[in-house]
Amino acid sequence: MTAPLAFGELRIDDTVTGWMVQGRSQPWIGIAHAITFLGNSLTMTVISAIVVALLAFRRHYAEAVLLSVGALMGSVVMGALKHLFARTRPPVDDRLLHIESYSFPSGHAMMSMIVYCLLAVVAYRTIPWVREHPWAMLAAPILSVAIGITRVYLGVHWTTDILAGWACGALWVLLCVWLSTRVTLRPSASRM
Repeated sequence: MTAPLAFGELRIDDTVTGWMVQGRSQPWIGIAHAITFLGNSLTMTVISAIVVALLAFRRHYAEAVLLSVGALMGSVVMGALKHLFARTRPPVDDRLLHIESYSFPSGHAMMSMIVYCLLAVVAYRTIPWVREHPWAMLAAPILSVAIGITRVYLGVHWTTDILAGWACGALWVLLCVWLSTRVTLRPSASRM
């Protein structure tokens, strides 16, 4: 078995973490806790399960599969990346949350990008208002960005963990949407 690709913090990580930790105060700490809650595994699992059930009930099976499989497999990829890199978190004294898992990439950043952006895609495909107002889909990446920032603010992630999480999450969403389009379009194309 090969050793994990461990690496330490980079200069940007030290700089940004130091700046954020020194500038922490209320009510921003409370706001950060509230926003980061939206990126918790349990929160996103409950939201996804409710939406998948509604999609299945309304017979939007392709969208239900896109969201459920995309989120589930994204979580597997995220876990594999964490163990591959095995990066430690910022110092315990800087953390406002107790977390012991690996740091890179940020699960909150990656999974919020995946789950909320897949929700936006599903909404675009199934809700006419969203198709008429596609700018509303920007709420998904904006929420993910806010969640990612709170992770650095709360001292549980390095900046590069967050950047990698967002990038991996966005790439995963693009792959999922591309695959779902290929699978969805293939049967109708063969009928022509």
